[in-house]
Amino acid sequence: MPKKILVIDDDPDILEILDIIFKQEGYEVILSETGREPEHIQEINPDLVLLDIRLKSSSTNGGEICAKIKSRPGTSHLPVIMLSSEDNIKEISDQCGANAYISKPFKVSQLINKVNELLAA
Repeated sequence: MPKKILVIDDDPDILEILDIIFKQEGYEVILSETGREPEHIQEINPDLVLLDIRLKSSSTNGGEICAKIKSRPGTSHLPVIMLSSEDNIKEISDQCGANAYISKPFKVSQLINKVNELLAA
């Protein structure tokens, strides 16, 4: 059974690219533009979450979503990688408890390596 990655990003192009990349790597990929998934994350049951900070179609931002994931007993174990072009991505990632962050634009190899590292742990 392949590992499952939940990708939350408001950019459909980024979602499409990440879907292609991670399916080629053998992962199951669930895509979301809304960021409402933390309410249903236990049902989705991902092995890892890739999360943008700025989500235009959501009332919350990625930092808040990450904090919710990390504060709930049923999801606090999930690795979260923040993926954003925000200048303060490190601070936001540190504050919400993310396991890692990668700045956009990103190198595909860097992202794949980080995902593989966190899922192997």
